Amino acid sequence: MEEQEVIKLTQYSRGAGCGCKIAPAVLQEILKTDMLLPQDENLLVGYHSKDDAAVYDMGDGTALVSTTDFFMPIVDDAFDFGRIAAANAISDVYAMGGKPVMAIAILGWPVEKLPVALAQKVLEGARTVCAEAGIVLAGGHSIDTAEPMFGLSVSGLVEIKNLKRNNTAEEGDLLFLTKPLGTGILSTAQKKGVLTDEYNAELVKNMTTLNKMGAQLGAIADVTAMSDVTGFGLLGHLLEMAEGSGLSASISYNAISVLPGAREYLSQRIVPDATYRNWNSYSTQVSFATGVNVMEAFSLLPDPQTNGGLLIAVREAGVAQLTTLFRQYGVEAYTTPIGKMIAKQEKYIVVNN
Repeated sequence: MEEQEVIKLTQYSRGAGCGCKIAPAVLQEILKTDMLLPQDENLLVGYHSKDDAAVYDMGDGTALVSTTDFFMPIVDDAFDFGRIAAANAISDVYAMGGKPVMAIAILGWPVEKLPVALAQKVLEGARTVCAEAGIVLAGGHSIDTAEPMFGLSVSGLVEIKNLKRNNTAEEGDLLFLTKPLGTGILSTAQKKGVLTDEYNAELVKNMTTLNKMGAQLGAIADVTAMSDVTGFGLLGHLLEMAEGSGLSASISYNAISVLPGAREYLSQRIVPDATYRNWNSYSTQVSFATGVNVMEAFSLLPDPQTNGGLLIAVREAGVAQLTTLFRQYGVEAYTTPIGKMIAKQEKYIVVNN
């Protein structure tokens, strides 16, 4: 009997996961417009900000949260690819303090290059994660594409009083991050064929873990701002928070968790291209204190994350409540703050040891 060929999805795409995102500086050019855009007083969060999702006031104290996210394979296994893409898309609703209620699939598949049975496995992976989030994958749209891609459009609900934005942090807020960095580095190692099974297991576990506690974080009044860390890296999403809030962020580099194996591959100069694109977009807004390992920080802080952790700004009065919630969701390892929001400095982000 002939041995069945093992198909590695990452070999059929140029990018990987949220590293597929268009560079921030290029995206700003794309989004420029001289059009007089229509105003809608019910649109609470939309094109005027750089937040995680659009939010529309339903007129009864609740709001509709709407988002979409899709990308090319970040892992070789089709089922895991579907799980990761689904978890990543759903995360944007959690990042607004909302509860997801429904998802619709977005599928692009090179039907002449890859078996359609693999596309079915992608959808099965997505259904599994949607079920874990308590929602249904209700439909979708598919096209024949040159490279495989998959994602979801997700709708959610949030009480307006619990809505969290990414540009409302306050001076003195402590910063927390609920997952380690390094998914961009490890996924690049996988694409190069050098990622060990042990590190791959950690990578997949990290990227398929739902940020479910986002809905409960929305109910904590002392949480002033929130986002999830994805393709622009910690540096990019923190910059959006600081700039949008009119503040600077001082972060403690040594307090930031990193995935097992990430530094090992970093020492082999395995870095995704998106890291350089991100850094080129943000470098003028970052300063480093003496003693910081700048070369390593340059590669880790802008590392594109896929379904990364929640970045949370919270008043000191709310830290105890936040810590309790972290323990309930099994992320007590991240109860040490990674930084603090401070008055506006010359640079938006100050990196300390």
